[in-house]
Amino acid sequence: MKTTKVSEAQRVETPHGVDVRKLYDTEHAQTMHITLKPGESLKRHVTPVDVFFYVLEGEGVVEIGDEEQTVTRDTIIDSPAKIPHCWYNRSKENFRVLVVKVPRPQNQTKVL
Repeated sequence: MKTTKVSEAQRVETPHGVDVRKLYDTEHAQTMHITLKPGESLKRHVTPVDVFFYVLEGEGVVEIGDEEQTVTRDTIIDSPAKIPHCWYNRSKENFRVLVVKVPRPQNQTKVL
């Protein structure tokens, strides 16, 4: 059995400049953990595969295509491939989200 603690997971350097940790990475899928501190956000970007997000903690704003919605803990969000999306933490607390990419991307995410 393999287990991974978020606090010990490999931190990934991204153009977003926020805390992103790789939790799971196989030929079939990839899972990342993102922590956005108050005021932080991701840059608008396009992922080449379907993604779903699961909110672990806090309140954040997700933008997918032309839609924007405030989401909170225990919410799952579907983000289809090749649709621009981003996240914002406009709250005063940390916002944590689990990102699952299926299938595992073969091409890089494109920052817009």
